[in-house]
Amino acid sequence: MANLQEVTELDFEQEVLKSDKLTVVDFWAPWCGYCIKLGPVVEQIAQEMPNVKFVKCNTDECMNVAQNYAISGLPCLLMFKNGEPQDRLVGAMPKSNIVTGIQKYL
Repeated sequence: MANLQEVTELDFEQEVLKSDKLTVVDFWAPWCGYCIKLGPVVEQIAQEMPNVKFVKCNTDECMNVAQNYAISGLPCLLMFKNGEPQDRLVGAMPKSNIVTGIQKYL
């Protein structure tokens, strides 16, 4: 299973806001146990949904991005479409909930 691309404050605009695909950003932190557990689930979903772009954003390294999008709980999956945030899923949850949340925007 391939790791998701890690975005930074320098390439967030290009990789997420200017993406022509629905883009799911996995906001996480290395100290967050639930983030570590959810990571492989998100990677699995990314392989099953090739028409959706998935990226990871370490909130410890991208504090400005996290602040701009009011990321206050981790893990947080934020869906972007046409450069605009559409919805967020916060906390550990079953794979089926994540898939259903993403499918609303396809």
